[in-house]
Amino acid sequence: MKKLRIIIVCIAASISLVANAQTDVDALRYSLINFGGTARYSSMGGAFGAIGADFSTISTNPAGLGVYRKNEFTFTPDIYASKTTSTYNGNTAEDSKYNFNFSNIGMVFASDFNKGKDQQGWKFVNFAFGLNRNTNFNNRMIIEGSNNNSSLMDVYKSAAQGLVPDNLDAFSTQLAFNTWLIDTNGATSYFSNVPSGGELQRKSIETRGAMQEMTFAIGANYNNKLYIGGTFGFPYLKYVEESTYKEIDDKDTLPNFKSYTLNEALTTTGSGFNFKFGLIYVPIDVEMIKVKIGAAVHTPTFFAMHDEWSNEMKSAFDNGDNYSDKSPQGTFDYKLTTPMRTIGSIAIQIGQYGTISADYEFVDYSEARLRSKMDNFFDANELILTKYTTSNNIRMGAEAALGHFSLRGGYAMYGSPYKSGINDGKSTAITGGLGIIDKNYFIDFAYVYSKANESYYLYNADNMNPASIEKTSQSFLITLGVKF
Repeated sequence: MKKLRIIIVCIAASISLVANAQTDVDALRYSLINFGGTARYSSMGGAFGAIGADFSTISTNPAGLGVYRKNEFTFTPDIYASKTTSTYNGNTAEDSKYNFNFSNIGMVFASDFNKGKDQQGWKFVNFAFGLNRNTNFNNRMIIEGSNNNSSLMDVYKSAAQGLVPDNLDAFSTQLAFNTWLIDTNGATSYFSNVPSGGELQRKSIETRGAMQEMTFAIGANYNNKLYIGGTFGFPYLKYVEESTYKEIDDKDTLPNFKSYTLNEALTTTGSGFNFKFGLIYVPIDVEMIKVKIGAAVHTPTFFAMHDEWSNEMKSAFDNGDNYSDKSPQGTFDYKLTTPMRTIGSIAIQIGQYGTISADYEFVDYSEARLRSKMDNFFDANELILTKYTTSNNIRMGAEAALGHFSLRGGYAMYGSPYKSGINDGKSTAITGGLGIIDKNYFIDFAYVYSKANESYYLYNADNMNPASIEKTSQSFLITLGVKF
């Protein structure tokens, strides 16, 4: 229990005071990858590691590229809607956000190695390049509730102790000092002008951006029995977070205090590279049954990251005094290495009637690391080792072929990246869709419903209750494809 308490305090500490610095939270955010890409892939829960012949597999198991027999172009618009419900100290609040994006655009070039002759050996060597979206950061969240035990200014007051005002942190404690929320009662001793408990606390958070991956891949087909492939991935990301935190004397019962507001803004951009290798083998191909087994390994992604952040604080008191102060613009460049991944897959094709498939993915989030010439990130990397663990992710899908039409469904479960007892972090997705295919074109539709739960700490303080967060999202995708 003592160990668990220490871990929980570490989680809260990583949120407060260093919210705009580079922390273990950032390392996890950019290590989490959801299935995304074409509508067919998404409608089957992303369980395509042993099926192939879909552009999305280039970002999961590139051996699927070897299954292609024709050139292909795909393009996938996506309408995304998210809703977040929070419960904090008995009060429930919710907010939502909508986003239009492009989940996939890609081109495949199929090369018949035997020029149409039915010969043994290598049959196709195919190439592809394009873009798949891996993560959508768009979300809005609001947390609100009365706290009778503490204030964020208690944390700032403790952090300021022992420092002269000129040495306070320009993004937190110095803002509080300059707006008279904390003050000195000695050269380096501080007290808070905000009552410790009784305030209405409210935090709204809006995030924007995405992580996408440019891909260049090659895949080959040996005797329609073995397929191999490799992908050079060049992911890039942009993450924008803007938050407003308030403490308000909403009942007008606290002496000489009305409210204060802390506005925080963070923009992170990054680009990196990785390599993926995969294979698909067909051990059984008799009459109407074909069994395919797939495996893939993803190297870590090596990101070069850039952060920009700034804070602003405003205060209001019962005597009519109002104060405000802004931080300087913070910037920092650093490196992030995400964990490697391994994927095992199986698919059973039943003649021309349909396919069932499953993927298993293993990833150890404690392997993520932050690095910089200016900072060894010892504390953040220790938190990564302390908080995060291995995750077992499962994706399942099925497709029924009905002539020119196909019906599809799927399910995905992503295990929690947190060690037991720290946080929830699990997420699930239910998917479905249909396809229309002709000789030279196809149109696929997909619907994806995702759900995740986690705990969120407004700041680190004794007797601080976390907010319980439930996130749901819906995606509506349509893929337009041409074969030639």
